[in-house]
Amino acid sequence: MLVEDDPDIADLLALHLRDEGHEVDVVDDGDDGLARALECRYDLIVLDIMLPGTDGFDICRRLRQEKCHIPILMVTAKTEEVDKVLGLELGADDYITKPFSIREVLARVKAIFRRVEVDQEAQRADEEDASIEYDGLVIEPAKRKVTADGESVDLTSKEYDLLLLFARNPGRAYSRQELLDEVWGYQYSGYSHTVNTHINRLRNKIEPDPSSPRYVKTVWGVGYRFAELEELAARDT
Repeated sequence: MLVEDDPDIADLLALHLRDEGHEVDVVDDGDDGLARALECRYDLIVLDIMLPGTDGFDICRRLRQEKCHIPILMVTAKTEEVDKVLGLELGADDYITKPFSIREVLARVKAIFRRVEVDQEAQRADEEDASIEYDGLVIEPAKRKVTADGESVDLTSKEYDLLLLFARNPGRAYSRQELLDEVWGYQYSGYSHTVNTHINRLRNKIEPDPSSPRYVKTVWGVGYRFAELEELAARDT
């Protein structure tokens, strides 16, 4: 969203941002800009400070108070250092001062999106490395380590990959072909018996009673799924 009350600047910025492949909503006053921004449906807000209605500083302040973390690139005609500092302290991600070149604006926009992408990749990596615990079963992806009721479990590579896939998607039913595609690769199409064999081996290693599985459930006519936490809690009560 581009919040800018100067129609010439707004048209110029919108034109070049769209040329870069971005969808752009243009808003020319602060009240409308704040209302739309609070919906938190934008990937970036390019925000002028001097606006009719609510000014850019107040928009930025309100968004951060409402825990709306859309990246904000502030645009100002002011050159005082205090305005730049205030904008950043209120939660803006970057700022640019008028007059500016279009090339500089586009570079700042690309930089913000790249930082967001890096942050998201780091968050995904942290989530992927986070330990998974299910009723006595602990999976540590960063170490590729599994313990059951405090005892280390020695799994083959494919047994571990199967277990991790299940544990990250509790409740989801996988057909044997889907498991082949996800764990072994599409070239193993037709080898459904391979899945059955590995499931049996996995159950023998992690299940307290393999004949009555606690974790890896059979979905008749489909394949297998991992028990949801509610099921495990109900079973233990």
